[in-house]
Amino acid sequence: MGLPVQVSPPQVDLSDLAPSAVPNVDVVAVPVLADEHGPTLGPGSAELVDELGEDLFALLDAASMTGKVGEAVDRVVLDSSGLSNTGLREVLLVGVGAGTSDDLRRAGAVLARRTRGRVSVATSLGALCDDGGLRALVEGIVLGSFEFHWRSGGAQTKPVERVVLAGLVDADARKDVLARALVVARAGWSARTLALVPSNVKNPAWMAEQAAEVAASAQLGIKTWDEKALAADGFGGILGVGQASASPPRLVRLDYSPRRGARKARHVVLVGKGITFDSGGLSIKPRDAMMTMKRDMTGAGVVLSVLGALREVDCPVRVTGLLPLAENAVGGRSMRPGDVITHYGGRTTEVTNTDAEGRLVLGDALAYAVAELEPDVLVDVATLTGAIKTALGQRTGGLFATDDALAGTLRAASLSAGEPLWRMPLVADYEERIASKVADADNAGGVPGAITAALFLQHFTGGLPWAHLDIASVGDSPSDEFEYTKGATGFGARALLHWLEQREPLAGVV
Repeated sequence: MGLPVQVSPPQVDLSDLAPSAVPNVDVVAVPVLADEHGPTLGPGSAELVDELGEDLFALLDAASMTGKVGEAVDRVVLDSSGLSNTGLREVLLVGVGAGTSDDLRRAGAVLARRTRGRVSVATSLGALCDDGGLRALVEGIVLGSFEFHWRSGGAQTKPVERVVLAGLVDADARKDVLARALVVARAGWSARTLALVPSNVKNPAWMAEQAAEVAASAQLGIKTWDEKALAADGFGGILGVGQASASPPRLVRLDYSPRRGARKARHVVLVGKGITFDSGGLSIKPRDAMMTMKRDMTGAGVVLSVLGALREVDCPVRVTGLLPLAENAVGGRSMRPGDVITHYGGRTTEVTNTDAEGRLVLGDALAYAVAELEPDVLVDVATLTGAIKTALGQRTGGLFATDDALAGTLRAASLSAGEPLWRMPLVADYEERIASKVADADNAGGVPGAITAALFLQHFTGGLPWAHLDIASVGDSPSDEFEYTKGATGFGARALLHWLEQREPLAGVV
């Protein structure tokens, strides 16, 4: 079964013209900055006032607009016959707060939502931006336009087709910044789309097919294990989780090499949890807790989207992506509480909770990476524990790391990308909680749940520098808010790309 035709992100262009001078646009949008003395109209407003012949401050006052991020006020243009742009239909004032990168990203998303269904928009929001702000603005515009649907009549809403970032005195010189921003934003878009595909379509084999398509388009090496190959090579965690499903598990390996210096380049392995649906197995989830479990493969979707974008951002290190893919179903062949599984490499786990399955597939993939790939750094991404949501809420992801330099770089990249990660402690005192009387470890060590899950995974990392991103807190947004739309967020794709595009992403990592 194929997906219905989906909407596409808006086209984004740069221009040195004032927004009111850009021809053939429906909407002109100018920024409003928040100030302790009251709102201030930003670049492009003077030209717009001259064109319209009216006081825009009156519009601000009438709407009690302060300029804070999230505010937007529009005015319909009833007669554009006397304007240089006779197609102008609407003027939009958009709050940008203090004009920080986060403010601009969020203002871009507000702009995108307010102009859905329009053909084209010219805005001077970009005239406030340095390169980092411009990237944030573009990411907000693209991701604020996101829509996924499975309706017979097509999408309910359509993004604005074209956004012109106007009033840039150095427009031509910033085309590379725009191009990179679009690549990163579209990776986030792709990760969201994958997470929202329903699980009657999105089984492990379907995910492996998507990986093959990405590999072909992005010039990646690829290897795929089916259930027979997984059994032959001893991937007991992936097989155990997937053994009850009518859709057999898969493991996909994707390999990226940089254009220059590939032989000497350092090597990063990314592992993404790929549970295409999580019923909880015999330790079954309540109905409401199952409703979002089609997105329990968000980690794999993020890793796949990142691998597909690495060549376009000119990543300087080798990167291998591992996608352990399984459906955690209920059936006569389900794992039972008390079963013992043997992972790749021989480590054993007593399964005391079949709903703590993500760490079982990740353990296999991490052990394979250590044994076969000679990585310099390991990073896994997973919607792993409800406990991380309790700890951090729904706007911050959890970051565990064994290397301070790696943790610091990832944290900085996450803030730059607008996907904030907060470092959590790997408390060795809790090791006793994952101890088993019959196996090397118990898969359900109990509270504190995010930490005991991370400690479980650490045993598969071979002492290498390792970071674990627990994104269960941020994998799903409860509402449309700024660049997030209600549902899957694709959280992590932007943060990882902001990290891996750096000239020395492993600087300081021993």
